[in-house]
Amino acid sequence: MCGFVGWLDYSRDLRAEQRVLDVMTDTMRERGPDDRGTWLGTHAALGHRRLAVIDVAGGAQPMKAELGPDRAPVVLAYAGEIYNFRELRTRLSALGHTFRTASDTEVLLRAYLEWGAGCVERFNGMFAFAVWDSVRDEMVLARDRLGVKPLYYAPQPSGVLFASEPKGIMANPAYRATLSADALPILLNPRLAVPGQTPLDGLREVKPGHVVKIDRRGCHEYPYWRLTSREHLDDLDTTVHNVRELLEDIVDRQLVADVPRATMLSGGLDSSTVTALAARSLNRSDEGPLSSFSVRFEGEEDDFRPTALRPERDAPYAALAAKHLGTDHHDVVMDTAAVEQAIPLSRRARDLPGLGHFDASMYLMFAALRERSTVALSGEAADEVFGGYPWFHDEQTVWRDRFPWMGDAPRLADCLNPDLRKALRPAEFEADCYSTLRAQVPHVAGESRLDARMREVLFFSLHGPLAMLLDRKDRMSMAVGLEVRVPFCDHRLLEYVWNVPWSMKTADGREKSLLRMAAADLLPTEVLTRPKSGYPAMHAPAHEAAIRDTVLGLLDDPASPLAGLLDHRRVRDLAGGQSVTMTHVSTAHLLIPLLEVDTWMRTHALSIA
Repeated sequence: MCGFVGWLDYSRDLRAEQRVLDVMTDTMRERGPDDRGTWLGTHAALGHRRLAVIDVAGGAQPMKAELGPDRAPVVLAYAGEIYNFRELRTRLSALGHTFRTASDTEVLLRAYLEWGAGCVERFNGMFAFAVWDSVRDEMVLARDRLGVKPLYYAPQPSGVLFASEPKGIMANPAYRATLSADALPILLNPRLAVPGQTPLDGLREVKPGHVVKIDRRGCHEYPYWRLTSREHLDDLDTTVHNVRELLEDIVDRQLVADVPRATMLSGGLDSSTVTALAARSLNRSDEGPLSSFSVRFEGEEDDFRPTALRPERDAPYAALAAKHLGTDHHDVVMDTAAVEQAIPLSRRARDLPGLGHFDASMYLMFAALRERSTVALSGEAADEVFGGYPWFHDEQTVWRDRFPWMGDAPRLADCLNPDLRKALRPAEFEADCYSTLRAQVPHVAGESRLDARMREVLFFSLHGPLAMLLDRKDRMSMAVGLEVRVPFCDHRLLEYVWNVPWSMKTADGREKSLLRMAAADLLPTEVLTRPKSGYPAMHAPAHEAAIRDTVLGLLDDPASPLAGLLDHRRVRDLAGGQSVTMTHVSTAHLLIPLLEVDTWMRTHALSIA
C-alpha cells in the first residue's frame, strides 16, 4: 500500500518543478513510510511514497519502462494490491515480457504495456494508479471496482493535478481550495454524495470502476465495470457452496504478503468469518497463530446503551470468537482522554470532514495493530453485499421512497438558516440524489416487485454507506502505515451474490442468511447467530455533553465559519432533544458533522463563496 501524487501540464516544462513535486509527494509520507521516489518529464511529474508489502526489496516507484528507439518513457505510480498478479505474471511472461522484480507493481506496468488502459478489466484487487504514457501523450488514472483505494483529481486549463488524498493536490499552488453553498448538504451528510463528487470546487474523485484519460483535449472519464443483473439459476445448496468457495479463495489471495498479517475481530459474523478462514489458511502453511484485534472503551460496561444498529457490546463476542479460532487476540482498550487526543490526528488523515470519535478510535486501533502487523483483513462490505443492516429488514423503511438508512432521522441541512434552506432546498437535493442513483440500478425483466426493490436498497447502500466506510478505513489505516484488505469487496463475490434472489438472502428468516450458512462450520453458535452490530461507539456521557456544548458554542462564536449559516433555534432544539434513529447512537452522534465541518473550514481557511 502506498500514496502517490502527480501533475500534468502541457503548457510548461515540469522538469524545473522538483521542489513543488517534493512538497506534494511528502504529504503522502504516512501512507508510505518505507520509501520515496519522484520522476519528472517535460510535461508530466509523478511522486510516490511506499509501504512495502510484496517484494520489499524491489518494486520501488515511480516505475518506468522505455519503449522504442527513442526510449519513450511509460511511468507508473500505484497504490494497492493486485491479488491475481501471479497469474497475470505467468500470462505476460508467455507473451514475451521479462521481469526484474517479484512485485505486483511491475506486473501492473507490464499489463498496461500489453493491454493499455483495458488492463484494469483483468485485475482482481484494490488499486488506484496513474500511468504517464509519453507514446500516446496522455495520462491514465484508474480505480478499483468498488473504490477501496482513493484517487482524487483536479482538472486544470492545460492538464491535471491528482493524488491519493486531497492534501496532495492542495499542496500545489495551482490549486486553490474553495467552497460554495451548494456543497453544504453533502458536507453535513457525506453519504448523499454521488460517486465522484466532493464538496470542494474543482476537486473530483475518480469513480469506482472508472478510468480517466487526460490528454491535450482535457479529461475523459468512462466506466470499465458495472454490476450486471441476470436470473440466478443455482439452488440454495449450490449457492451456499459457491459463496463458501469464493470466500476461501478470496481470503487465501488476500493473505499473500511478505510482512506480518492480522485481522480485525469484533465478534460479529462478518469479521469472525474472515478471521476463521484466515486462521485456517495460515495454520495450513504453518504460519499461525493469526493475530486479531478489537476495540473496547474503558467504562463501556456501564455507559453502553443499545440501539437498532448496535444492540450489544462487541467485547464478549470478540473474546469468544478468538478463543474458538485460536487467534492471538488483542483488546485495544481506550479511555475518553486518549480518543479525544487522537481526534486532531484522525482529522488530518481525513482531509475532508470526518466522524469525530468514530474516526479517532479506529485510528488508535490501527496504530496498535501496526505495532505487530503491516497487513490486516477486515469485514467491511458484508452487510452491503449480503443484506445485513436493520433497514434492509424493516418493511416500512424498505418501501419508503427515500434512502433507507436515512429513515426519519433529523437532517442537519434543515438546521441551515431560512435563506439558505430556501436557496438550497435540501429535501429536493436529497430526492435528486436518490433519483440519480435509482436510475442506475440494473433490473431483471420479470423479477418480483420485492426483488426489484431490494436490488435498489442494496445498490443505494453500496454507493452511500459503503463508500463512506471504505474511505474512513483507508484514511485511518494509511495514516499509520497499515494496509487493510477487504475480502467482501472482491468483485467476483459481489457479482455472484448481487443476482441471488432476496428469498435466498433471507433463507433462514434472518439477515445475511447466505453468509451464515456458508460459515456454519467455522464459528461458535453464539457468534454465528449474533444480530448485526455496527462499529463500536463511545458512549461516555461527558464526551457527548462536550459535543453538545461545543456545537452550541459555535452559534455565539463570530469566528466560526458556520455561525452565520445556521438557524440557531433549530440547532438548539436538536441539541436539547433525544433523537432516536436507526443509525445514530445519540443526539451527540447526530451533531458531530457540525463540529467537524466547522473545524475543517477553519483549518483550511474556507468560507462559503
